[in-house]
Amino acid sequence: MILISDHFVNMANRLDIVLFGASGFTGKHCIESIDKFSSLGGSNVKWGIAGRSEYKLKQCLLDYQNKSGKDFSSIPIILANVKDYESLKAMTAQTKVLINCCGPYRFFGEAVIKACIETGTHHVDVSGEPQFMETMQLNYNKAAQEKGVYIVSACGFDSIPADLGMNFVEKNFDGTLNSVEVYMKMDSSQHKGPFANYGTWESLIHSLVHAHELKDLRKKLFPTRLPEFLPKLAPKPSIHKFEMTNTWNVPFMGADRSVVTRTQRYLYEKKKKRPVQIQMYFGFQSIVSIILMGIFERIFSFLIKRNFGRELLLKYPRFFSYGVFSHEDSIDTTKHQKCSLTFIGQGWRGQAAPEQDSSNNPPNAKIIARLSADDPFYGLTADAVTLAAMVILEGNKLPERGGVYTPGAVFLDTSLMDRLQKNGRLTMEVISQT
Repeated sequence: MILISDHFVNMANRLDIVLFGASGFTGKHCIESIDKFSSLGGSNVKWGIAGRSEYKLKQCLLDYQNKSGKDFSSIPIILANVKDYESLKAMTAQTKVLINCCGPYRFFGEAVIKACIETGTHHVDVSGEPQFMETMQLNYNKAAQEKGVYIVSACGFDSIPADLGMNFVEKNFDGTLNSVEVYMKMDSSQHKGPFANYGTWESLIHSLVHAHELKDLRKKLFPTRLPEFLPKLAPKPSIHKFEMTNTWNVPFMGADRSVVTRTQRYLYEKKKKRPVQIQMYFGFQSIVSIILMGIFERIFSFLIKRNFGRELLLKYPRFFSYGVFSHEDSIDTTKHQKCSLTFIGQGWRGQAAPEQDSSNNPPNAKIIARLSADDPFYGLTADAVTLAAMVILEGNKLPERGGVYTPGAVFLDTSLMDRLQKNGRLTMEVISQT
């Protein structure tokens, strides 16, 4: 391994991609993905890793070297610390695209983005924290545009499947979409142990604690409200059965809906396209599972409002998450997990977009599509953020100007979805159109 000094280098001598936070749980998965895709098709991408501990960075390369049988002694290592801004600038100045896996992003993300903009470096991350993502768009979109750099969050399981899946549904719908309902289902029949790592749990806790910030933040980010498009998509009852997946469903509280909504606003403002309304649901196999989850949710809601409660939640993630999250750091704990998203879209057949108020012209066409993925939490996340970095590196069919984007906005016309399907990370298909 080569330890790179902290001097600035010009663009021609920069590495193509640097992975920041490579020794973390998600970062270790990304090393495998970068190795897999860096030489695919003769691309010969030059990459390195970065973090604050030289020992840990060398060790994670050695671990993967022993696993893969390849020689990684020439992979550059860059030392950088989120608490040392000069070290962040020195790191970002040495790469064209930075993959940032250092969360929670609420605490550690802004300085990295600021350094990327200052040094003219593109940035992708796997944040699922709406407050962070929308704050970055509010504070740094103009600066990123002026520098011509692309800042893209939510490039992992949060929220590539939902956001790019919506793009897929729209492109394959024969007409104008009004609304889409998305049903997420996790298949854990072959899975043993927790689904996700502690870092994801920690980010979730802090996002929920600060969820009240979103209302005022969105007033600043979007001072002009979108027109109301009718018919309005009303949310389903809090618990309802979805026959197609044979699951009992509740509203999904993740970041996906907020990310997709930002994408739809971008498409309305920049491409004059009717925004698609979205509701998202998460499925359980039985009512009993929902009852148990409801009990945990009540306990969770009580604890998260209190300092001692948040300390308990962070100390015992496996207990308070019903076995979903854990401190365990095994890279193989999530490989047998499977996930599907079923998209139920309704709209109008034909090319002519209906008026804003379509109450007298109800939707007359329907599309059903499905996205399926193995190892979605970390396998899909690592491949998606890596391929996102490579698509930005190539620069084909990106928006004309840099800025702070959602995945669905920046990758709308690119090959990212096709690459994810081609490499077996996910499948996306139209089930029916009626």
